[in-house]
Amino acid sequence: MAGPAAGTNPISVINDTPMGARQWIVVVLMIFLNALDGFDVLSSAFAAPGITQEWGIPRSELGIVLSAELIGMGFGSLLLGGAADRYGRKPTMLLCLAIMAVGMYLAHSATGVTPLTIWRLLTGLGIGGMLAATNAVTAETSSTASRSLAMALYVIGYPIGGVIGGFAAQGWLLVDYDWRAVFLFGAAVTAVMIPLVMLLVPETPAYFAARRPEGALEKINRSLAAFRKPAITSLPPAPDEANKPKVTDILANPRLRPVTLMLAFGYMFHTLTFYYILKFAVQIVADTGFSQPDAASTLTYANIGGAIGGGIFGIFLKKFDIKRPTIAACVLGVVAVAWFGMGHGDLGAWRFAAFLTMFFLNAAIVGYYAAFARGFPAYARATGTGFVLGIGRAGAAGSPIIAGFLFTTLGNHNLLTVSLIMCLGALLGAVMVWLVPLSDADAQAGLMDLPAGQPID
Repeated sequence: MAGPAAGTNPISVINDTPMGARQWIVVVLMIFLNALDGFDVLSSAFAAPGITQEWGIPRSELGIVLSAELIGMGFGSLLLGGAADRYGRKPTMLLCLAIMAVGMYLAHSATGVTPLTIWRLLTGLGIGGMLAATNAVTAETSSTASRSLAMALYVIGYPIGGVIGGFAAQGWLLVDYDWRAVFLFGAAVTAVMIPLVMLLVPETPAYFAARRPEGALEKINRSLAAFRKPAITSLPPAPDEANKPKVTDILANPRLRPVTLMLAFGYMFHTLTFYYILKFAVQIVADTGFSQPDAASTLTYANIGGAIGGGIFGIFLKKFDIKRPTIAACVLGVVAVAWFGMGHGDLGAWRFAAFLTMFFLNAAIVGYYAAFARGFPAYARATGTGFVLGIGRAGAAGSPIIAGFLFTTLGNHNLLTVSLIMCLGALLGAVMVWLVPLSDADAQAGLMDLPAGQPID
């Protein structure tokens, strides 16, 4: 470990020094955890044709099953996202992993729609809290120079989880077993992540600097030492808000309120379109006559598109910042969803259409997550992110329900009409991104030895 730092600000130490091996290990683990979240969320979509076939449920009822974990994610983001600011990022992640493992295991043994819905709600509760905590850890572990790249890699972990899960489902689980094996596989992988997080992820210096627990200086320096960073000799002044990381405080802050609301509703609208594809693509393709493994492959290609689109988008963020690339990705996502809704005659065309939808829609998700990291200061980053994700999950949870209702009302043959209605969400999301005032929240909160950032154009 190096000698004492020249300053007294642990956030500046992380921000201003090059990324070390331990920091990248933590970022990679956050990517894995986000990939796990991606698989856990999409597991019900992979299982959907098998569930429909075994229990004979209509699309409207299937939509409720598919939305269950998304509803749970909303509550998890609100309840457990705040826990990450109050009790620490690491304890919250461990709690969420335990909840997810139990929920996935119990889902595999469900004997009807009601118990399956309950266990998917439980799983979603853990996923929601996990997303808020891992987003904060990624932002607070990475340097300023590498943060955009780290956040982009973190976000594309979500579709990578869908890709890995898709290959496992279509090439093994749904071939050799049945839909229940998808949930059991997710439970096993989730359980494996618990000891890895315990051993390899230290609490972030930014959390200790913001919360100021007893022995804060020693805890900060222990965390800095884990990252092989120089120690600090004294603590920086604590912001007035440091002991109040509550949603009400964020919404009462005249600077954070418009950022929070615009991001929350923009994300909500966008996820309405995003989860329409992720949740119903497999069932839509299966209903055109393809086998369950072939239909599942469509979602795999969608997630490949999401991973590639998110990775490329990270480069655009470094060059053009956040707003304009995110708006462009939303609009192009609308076009792609409309083309998907035109229907296709062969499996290759379905795969390519799904690929394009997630290429652009997940690129926009990268933009949103970068905005979360920029718009909220460290003392309330997980709480603010959790609130935004929680509101956003209203769109995510409503998406399968609305789509299922539209299919039942209009008929399964009206795919284009349903798709055009569902893609309006991403269009409204683009408008919200255009309106949101973004600036460097840490600088404005006094947590960094830097002047306040300028609004992003």
